[in-house]
Amino acid sequence: MAEERLLLDVMLGKLTTYLRMCGYDAAYAGDEGLETDEAIRARAHSEDRTLLTRDRELAAGTDDALLLESTAIEEQLAECAGAGLELSLPEEPDRCSVCNGRVVDAEERPEHAPDDVGTVWRCTACDQYFWKGSHWERVRETLRQAGEA
Repeated sequence: MAEERLLLDVMLGKLTTYLRMCGYDAAYAGDEGLETDEAIRARAHSEDRTLLTRDRELAAGTDDALLLESTAIEEQLAECAGAGLELSLPEEPDRCSVCNGRVVDAEERPEHAPDDVGTVWRCTACDQYFWKGSHWERVRETLRQAGEA
């Protein structure tokens, strides 16, 4: 499980999902209602989070921020890997890719879960259900390719 706590600005919504799937505690400024640079900086500082941003000015004014140059998710992932973030899917998910809540084994299988999947997990915060399906494999392949870039 990834231990580093992250805060991503509103330009990095898709990247937030990938990092959560990798197990990072990845807060997203858009979900948190953080609209100003000062609010983003204050949250990163108060929660001891590393800020990931595409905003040069915001990065320059924030200690330990990681400035990402790319708009493409594969290239953003490669930049993260180059900065030392471990990008791999855990054996079992730990974080909800939707809200960043904790994920646990589902006590009951939802009706919409495919019959051919094994374990189903549920987010303790938003009650979203997850399982390893084709999306999991696509994310794994994207992460693999980003690690090779």
